Amino acid sequence: MAVSRRKLLLGGAAVAIAIPVGSQAWWSSKDFVRDGFDPGLPKAPTGERAWMNWSGIEKATPKILAAPASTEDVVALVQNSPTPIRPAGSGHSFSALCPSEGTMVDIGAFSGIISHDPATNIATLGAGTKLQQAARLLHEQGLSFANLPDIDVQTLAGGFSTATHGTGRSLTAIHDYARGFELVTPSGEIVQASAEQNADLFQAGKVSLGALGIITRYDLQVEPAFNLHRRVKLVKTEDILDQYMGLSEQHRNFEAVFFPNTGHGATFTHDKYEGPLSGEQPSEDDNFLQDLKQLRDTFGWSSWLRRKIFAASVDPEAGEDTTDAGWKLLATSRPSKFNEMEYHIPLENGLETLRMVIAKIESRNDAFYPIEARVTAPDDAWLSPFNDGHRLSIAIHADSSENFQYFFTEFEPIFRAAGGRPHWGKLHSLGAKELSALYPKFAAFNELRKALDPTGKFVNPYLSKIWGEA
Repeated sequence: MAVSRRKLLLGGAAVAIAIPVGSQAWWSSKDFVRDGFDPGLPKAPTGERAWMNWSGIEKATPKILAAPASTEDVVALVQNSPTPIRPAGSGHSFSALCPSEGTMVDIGAFSGIISHDPATNIATLGAGTKLQQAARLLHEQGLSFANLPDIDVQTLAGGFSTATHGTGRSLTAIHDYARGFELVTPSGEIVQASAEQNADLFQAGKVSLGALGIITRYDLQVEPAFNLHRRVKLVKTEDILDQYMGLSEQHRNFEAVFFPNTGHGATFTHDKYEGPLSGEQPSEDDNFLQDLKQLRDTFGWSSWLRRKIFAASVDPEAGEDTTDAGWKLLATSRPSKFNEMEYHIPLENGLETLRMVIAKIESRNDAFYPIEARVTAPDDAWLSPFNDGHRLSIAIHADSSENFQYFFTEFEPIFRAAGGRPHWGKLHSLGAKELSALYPKFAAFNELRKALDPTGKFVNPYLSKIWGEA
């Protein structure tokens, strides 16, 4: 869906005649770029490398940026490299899990399908395989993951280690596909873990934060490939909230997004489908996002006016109706960079919390990024945010160039009061005290971690806070 920019501007100008000129002038002079914003790589000392994450808020100049080509290379790396040693994944985490001034490890060479057992539908893949690549390769063999997140550029190891998830009341987060993995421990030992072998390590390692060593490959549960029917509809905010739980029960995959200060949002449903395929349609998501930004930039000084112009500028029948291979429809491209906080709320508190978050974001005239709400089924990994039941995940975003500190002061207290657990790969301020109260197995994980890594080889400053060692 997309707003007509010309209609937006002309319609807004007509309504704005009655608005005091001073309000418009004050708003049009605002600069939304946050202090200190620098989209470039850091300047690295001679002989060192520069690294930054996708959004640009985390940067590092490690002494070594390693790309091992074999398990033996990884063993040598963890035994001999400057510490702290941190796996880099694809750099799509917003939290400071990856940065290190010692050694950062890119396991991109550990990529592709290694084997597949048709009797069990267990596929072994390199842990550095990107989710999109893994989904495509599996599809070529008539196979599929049960679900995917809405961003698929992460490595398997990065996505699993941070409990990355999609949406679906009956569908678990992606780390729950793991049936086993190979780990190079901080001492350089090569260990196999599964429910039958090193069971505690397996339960801890499914969501590991990259703290137990370097995972080099996974054994994953897959299933026969399937097609999906994707429908996207523009809906009034209140109607979505009223229907949310029912829609999440009715559809295989359901999520909703809410557009601040417009009175509207969109519903996304995916259901299994058999029949002719229309093929994936070109995404208008980023164009629509730029429309929302333009609406904020031009008319953000009046929430009432933004609502009026949005309603006049958007086709109420706008949306999508598409059928294609499931893996092609579950994830979408995100060209525009942003920073994000996401908390997973117990389902019984979810809708009330979502209403509070929408009200709070609409009290800020500078907000334009959609709020995202998804449901995930429970699993049993020790540090999985979903290991105690269904949770409603609520995500807030800000353009990568703009202020996001209000996430911590205005929204995190709402999330925490509702019993929320933060997404491990996204922004939050919690440390060991708060996290140990949220996770019954937190202390057990930390003890296992210290047994594997007694000298803290894999502990950077961020993880030092997480483990209570700061």
